[in-house]
Amino acid sequence: MNYTIHQLQIFLKVVQTKSITRASEELFMTQPAVSIQLKNLQDQFDIPLTEVVSRQLYVTDFGKEIAIIAERVIQELDNINYKTQAYQGILTGKLQISAASTGKYVIPYFLSGFMENNTGIDLVLDVTNKSRVVESLKNNEIDFALVSVLPEKLTIEEELLIENKLYLVGNKAVRDENKPLIYREEGSATRLAMEKYFESHQGNQRKRMELTSNEAVKQAVIAGLGYSIMPLIGIQNELLNGQLFIFEKEDLPIKTEWRLIWLKSKKMSPVSLSFLEFIRSEKQEILNQNFNWYLEF
Repeated sequence: MNYTIHQLQIFLKVVQTKSITRASEELFMTQPAVSIQLKNLQDQFDIPLTEVVSRQLYVTDFGKEIAIIAERVIQELDNINYKTQAYQGILTGKLQISAASTGKYVIPYFLSGFMENNTGIDLVLDVTNKSRVVESLKNNEIDFALVSVLPEKLTIEEELLIENKLYLVGNKAVRDENKPLIYREEGSATRLAMEKYFESHQGNQRKRMELTSNEAVKQAVIAGLGYSIMPLIGIQNELLNGQLFIFEKEDLPIKTEWRLIWLKSKKMSPVSLSFLEFIRSEKQEILNQNFNWYLEF
């Protein structure tokens, strides 16, 4: 056997994504390079690791077993690096956070100073919809979740970060009532807030358009496809350059709170505790430096 750590890392990414194309994108490699390394790893075994059926890549049962072992090997290598840095007096480990999609406009500002001060920490940040965030938290796959609506049936603790304000927006100052409302996908906190608002103010309107990301909704509204209720935090530039306009409406903006949450029963790692201490001590300074426009809006 003459396989390398690099080959195992590539194989794990292929297993996770079930696609050589997506694996190459996430690894910042070309598709041929990923294919070559996957073939070189496969050449070490007489039993196939993957198979392609109708142009879809599948991981064999044997491949799944190898992936489990490979993941443990790479984790132990990470532990060697962490242990070495710990002996040098450097805080080490992994910080895993899952953020609701609009949270991408918030969480980086609360991470940058901490990561700069702690170069021995590896960050895993997953930006997805609220349902997936809550699922990751429930399964104890992450240290923290960033949400604007508290999950039900979970006993959690929280640290408030910043108010979340949602406004009705369009691409012109005067609204054309014939144009449709544009909604986020099921599982989005923004969609839930929008549905509740229009059900209580204008009846249950037909949803003529549904898009799967905040950025997609924003671009659709800018293009004039319709109107949507959107978080203010993600549309600053578009408001300033006149691509988007806010409509003054009764009971708007809708206000919630962006908050960092974690399972109350979770045993916090030294990295998690250090990050939480950083947030609590630096939060006001972070807000003053990066969110003055937003707080004053």
